[in-house]
Amino acid sequence: MSVPLLGQIRYMERYLQTFHQTKDIFLEFRTSKSTRAEVNRQDRELRRLMANQIAQEAHHISAAQRRRQADQNRLQRVNRRADLIQRETHFNFIKMHYLSDFVSHVRRFGAILIYSTEMGELAHKEQIKEGYRRSNKNKAAREILS
Repeated sequence: MSVPLLGQIRYMERYLQTFHQTKDIFLEFRTSKSTRAEVNRQDRELRRLMANQIAQEAHHISAAQRRRQADQNRLQRVNRRADLIQRETHFNFIKMHYLSDFVSHVRRFGAILIYSTEMGELAHKEQIKEGYRRSNKNKAAREILS
């Protein structure tokens, strides 16, 4: 195996490691309609239960305690939404798994023949550059992806 190829393998390993460390930014955009609908349904149900609980306790607690309880309930709802989205939205699909296998495949068998990413890379570069040009350069990653 040649030295340039080993450098490219190390580059790919570092790139995949960086991706897995920072992929959470993409989760918001991977949430499916069904997951969003389920999150909203559960949020409505939790909100209804909390409202019933507050109504039952309203006569026994002060206004300050009610505000504290409302703040705690809001925080609990936000955390529950985030947990459900995190649990249902992931990058556990076959294409992501294949990327991790490429490194071991190349080490074992050498370069992958008859495989070119040139056209895909050119198209991707155009899309990213055009998205960046159109963005306001503030939080560019978010603006390019939306």
